[in-house]
Amino acid sequence: MIQGIGAATGVAIGKAFVLPHWELDLPDSELDAVDLAKEFERLYEGIRTSKNEIEYIKNEFKEMVGHEESQIFDAHLAILDDPVFMNEIQGIIERQYKAAEVAVKEAIDHFVSMFDLLDDEYMKERALDIKDVGNRLLKHLLGAPEVKLPSDTQPYILVAKELSPSQLVHLNPSHVLGIVTLTGGKTSHSAIMARALGIPMVSGIENKLEKPIQTGELLIVDGDAGHLYLEPDPLTLERYEGIRDEQRKRKEQLQLLATVDAVTKDGTFFNLAANMSSVKELDIALQNGAKGVGLFRTEFLYMDRHSFPTEEEQFEVYRHVVEKAGQSSVVIRTFDIGGDKQLDYFSLPEEDNPFLGYRAIRICLDRTELFQTQLAAILRASAFGNVKIMYPMISSVEEIRQANGILHQAMADLDRRGIAYDPNIKVGIMIEVPAAVAIADLLAEEADFFSIGTNDLVQYVLAVDRMNEQIAHMYHPFHPAVLRMLRTTVEAAHQAGIPVSVCGELAGDERAIPIWLELGVKDLSMSPQSLLRVKHRILNTNAAEAKKEAAACFKLRTNTAVEERLNTFAERCSFASGGSGTDSSAS
Repeated sequence: MIQGIGAATGVAIGKAFVLPHWELDLPDSELDAVDLAKEFERLYEGIRTSKNEIEYIKNEFKEMVGHEESQIFDAHLAILDDPVFMNEIQGIIERQYKAAEVAVKEAIDHFVSMFDLLDDEYMKERALDIKDVGNRLLKHLLGAPEVKLPSDTQPYILVAKELSPSQLVHLNPSHVLGIVTLTGGKTSHSAIMARALGIPMVSGIENKLEKPIQTGELLIVDGDAGHLYLEPDPLTLERYEGIRDEQRKRKEQLQLLATVDAVTKDGTFFNLAANMSSVKELDIALQNGAKGVGLFRTEFLYMDRHSFPTEEEQFEVYRHVVEKAGQSSVVIRTFDIGGDKQLDYFSLPEEDNPFLGYRAIRICLDRTELFQTQLAAILRASAFGNVKIMYPMISSVEEIRQANGILHQAMADLDRRGIAYDPNIKVGIMIEVPAAVAIADLLAEEADFFSIGTNDLVQYVLAVDRMNEQIAHMYHPFHPAVLRMLRTTVEAAHQAGIPVSVCGELAGDERAIPIWLELGVKDLSMSPQSLLRVKHRILNTNAAEAKKEAAACFKLRTNTAVEERLNTFAERCSFASGGSGTDSSAS
């Protein structure tokens, strides 16, 4: 057994296929000065081809797992547009008279070496992105073929020194049982993609192998413990076959819950809806029993294009989603671009802190013509089902009133055009900044409903960028300050008599169920993959007991103490349910 890093959960048993390492064959002669222009043209053509290829791969991957995970490839496109990286390549060609492929290889080596010297795991992982993009560019410049994966249908465990997102996107998940990479860790893009595809993965074993893994060798990948077994003995093999079969059985049992109501043992009902960015995600959500859409992120309609979507284009997508959802409600959030969501065709100003800058509702209220176009499309879709509108990143009463003013203009325009819509459409807001919590009582008088976006709320309350590896360990959703923010928000909503839901990652965290029961929050919206797992935990929870645990948590002084108490209660519920089966109340 080799101890590595568990990068994606699950157990895989199968024979290895070792991805061959591609060797470069670079020219070593200097260029003539007269050939420099031609060499630059080769470079630019290679960049154009690489960009087109990455865009194609991104769209292909988005169809598989949704919009958010496909944004990995935005980082790759950004590298090809990065002036520092490109200036390095161009400088080597111009000053040293080297071929484009040699210049690209030297630039890759330079930046990768620089990142590897940093004592920062996140930056080391980003070095792999530079290698991936650089190697793609190299292959186009050299005319080298892609390394082919097995084409037969015999499932295998893929082994590679490192695995780029570009390679992973071409994998058939039904053929790949598991993944082993010699380098990398949990934060690598390949690990993120493996988790999205549900493929068990172990990384970081390069310095622990006595001899290279061979194609055809029997392996066990334990992505939970980070264990890799080479040619396991019969007892180990039998033990892991049992674990694998138990995981499959659990998955099948959870699927049986798709048509079961989410109700605690003592009769408290929850409404579990889905967060989605694409129609494909809605299909998965409905298969897993989602009661509507609690958060439809509309940003994906604005990305991967060369201009803003028209009213008609947006309407067609919204109508399709609403009709698929049937009688269930669909909460459509108006576009939340800016911050980490940039558009190629919409030039946003350079900002020192874009997450606190020109984004979301601030752009909507500034570019009213874009906002009104989207609102008109949403209104038109409301004639086909139960639609609600939600404004993101609200921090003042003025913003709601301004947004509603533009909504009424859109309504008046549809009236002039004789187009039907729901005149009584509900309009709510996301609670995701501390200012909104502080004046939640005032906002509740203006809004028809609240939805708490815990991802940003936790980040802003604790002043912790959760994507920053240096401080990510300080991102604590169960911090006492966060719990107080949740209570303040929910109490304001209840006093005003408006519904309140949760649509951030905390909604899909099973440990938080006692918190929602204590606060009286019954509407949760989460990723489609979390629905059945959360429902299973609800079915095996006693609401009265859970409320007592949560009440105690609200009195604790540290996030560690809160987490320990919630973890202990979650384990107790899991033990009571038999670990993997469904409770009798589920049938």
